[in-house]
Amino acid sequence: MTGVVTNQELRRRGAETLLVLAVAAVYYGAARLGLLEQLVRGQVTPLWPPTGIAVAGLLVFGLRVWPGVALGAFLANVAIGPTPLTVLAIVVGNTLAPVGSYLLLRRAGFRKELDRLRDALALVFLGALGGMLISATVGSSGLVLSGALPAGDFWPTWSVWWTGDAMGVLVVAPFLLVLREARWPRGVALRRWAEAVALSLCTLAATLLATAGTSTSLLFLVFPFLIWAAFRFGRAGAASCALGVSTLAILAAGHGIGPFAHKDLFANMVTLQAFNGATALTALLLAAVITERNRTQEEITRLCARLTDMVAAMPGHPVTDQWPDDPEDPGGRAGHGQS
Repeated sequence: MTGVVTNQELRRRGAETLLVLAVAAVYYGAARLGLLEQLVRGQVTPLWPPTGIAVAGLLVFGLRVWPGVALGAFLANVAIGPTPLTVLAIVVGNTLAPVGSYLLLRRAGFRKELDRLRDALALVFLGALGGMLISATVGSSGLVLSGALPAGDFWPTWSVWWTGDAMGVLVVAPFLLVLREARWPRGVALRRWAEAVALSLCTLAATLLATAGTSTSLLFLVFPFLIWAAFRFGRAGAASCALGVSTLAILAAGHGIGPFAHKDLFANMVTLQAFNGATALTALLLAAVITERNRTQEEITRLCARLTDMVAAMPGHPVTDQWPDDPEDPGGRAGHGQS
């Protein structure tokens, strides 16, 4: 019996080790993609997908995967950090931020299904905008204290860092959480697929026009399509469209084109954060509200059907055609309203 228990424990530990390594590998791969759009010192980017991966991983698997987050952050920064101490500070900040977001979300009663309005609000304000203050502050402070960054560049760097981490949570985490429960649709009508394709093409065209077509601010053009996605395709459609729109906006901000042209770094990050925050709020809140409405409607329909069955089974109900025996009215004429 002892040998069996030991073998089970070894298998469990092996599975947890593989899970931690998998989280580290995905974190590192996403970090390499994020660094393609770096704006400050080759390591600060307006989109840092690893934070979204870390928060989603913690929400799904729990705190046991935090070493994978730390390992992935170390591998991503060790080659670009100015000093070992600065790299350590950045790793600590990049680990504490998603862990802090996870703890805040858990305390708020967050459900990873994202099927309630409060879940969407919690993810935006606690998971993204609140929790990522840690990594931006620790990382920017470490660069300044190490001498790798002038003190006057602290706030622009901080704004890019916070924007990148928050955007990672806002656009990547919801997509991963929804993708986790997604199933390939079966028996879907052809017109439904045609609508999905039309939505994708229209969203892409509107976003490109808004972010790359002109220096005039046309970012508001994307919101009707986010609403369309949320109403017609629920959480999956809303999360996918929000991810695409935010990614294109981040690319435009990184290259200084469209509405992000001829502005300084700090102004672009404020604009980008406001736009992507509004995008995530619109998509996630509408999808959550619609999901709640549909669930309430299904519950009402189920209760009405149950009530109908109960009434139909009651003695004396016309559907059952079963009437109580009455010694004074053996034919049941009074029950049928006959004289």
